[in-house]
Amino acid sequence: MSSPDLFVVCKSCGSEVSPYVTECPYCGTRLRKRAPKIERQRTTPEPPAPKRAKQPKPPRADRPPRRRRERSLRLGRLRTDEIPGVRGEATGRPWATIVLVALSFGIWLSLAFFVDDDLAIASIDGDPWRFLTAPFLNASGTAQFACVVGIGVFGWLLERGHGPVVVLVTFLLAGAGGLAAADVLGGQGLLFGGQGGALGLLGAWVVPVLLGRRRGDDDEADLLGVAVIAVVLLLIGVATGTSALAGALGAAIGAVLGLVLAAVRPRVA
Repeated sequence: MSSPDLFVVCKSCGSEVSPYVTECPYCGTRLRKRAPKIERQRTTPEPPAPKRAKQPKPPRADRPPRRRRERSLRLGRLRTDEIPGVRGEATGRPWATIVLVALSFGIWLSLAFFVDDDLAIASIDGDPWRFLTAPFLNASGTAQFACVVGIGVFGWLLERGHGPVVVLVTFLLAGAGGLAAADVLGGQGLLFGGQGGALGLLGAWVVPVLLGRRRGDDDEADLLGVAVIAVVLLLIGVATGTSALAGALGAAIGAVLGLVLAAVRPRVA
C-alpha cells in the first residue's frame, strides 16, 4: 500500500504545500485535478458495549422521597343477611337508646323543680301519662346519672342485637309497667325513678348471655361489672326513698323478655 508524500513543491512559486490540495495556496497555480485518495486500514468492527441499566437517582437530602398516593378504600353499608350470622343495621346508630338518654336528661331538667310535687309522681288514681314521665325522673343527680348510664349501656347492647323497637318496648314495660305493678301491689316509696327501666334493659340483655354460656357459647361479657351495676340500681330506690319494688319488678319484666329474646336470632352474632 503506497502512501502520499509529506509535501509537494509548487512548480510556479517553489513553495512546499500539502499533497492533499489541488491548488497552491500561495500563487493559485493548479497542481492536480483531484486530491490523492486516502486509503483507510480495514479493521473488524468491535461489538457494541452493553447498555448499563439506569439506576434511580438518590433522593435529595432536603426533600423526602415521594410516596405513591394510595386510595382509601371505603366499605359500603352492610346489607341485610350479606354475611351469614350478621344482619345489617338500617342506620348503624342506636337511635332508640339515644332518644331515651336525651329524654332522661331533658325531662329531668324540665321537671327538676317539681320532683317533690305530685306532678312527677305516678299513681293509678292519678293521670295515666305520669307513668310515661316518671321513669325518666330521679330524686338526685347521682341517681339520675346512674340510671342514665344503665339505660345507655344496656340499651345500646340490646339495640345492637335486636333493634330499636325491642329497646323501646322493654323500657316501656319495665319502667312504666314496673311502677304500675308496684302501685297495685302497694309497694313503699314514691312511684318515680328510672331504675326499673334500666334494670329491665339489663335483664333483657343478660339473660340470653347467661343461657348462651350455659350452652357453651363463648363471649366477652363482663358479668361481674354487670352484677355491680345491677346492685347499684337496686339500691337507688332504698337510698332515695323511691319504690325499690318498682326496680325489682322492672328487672323481673326484663328477665322474662330476655327469655323470649334468647329464642330469637340476634342482629349481630
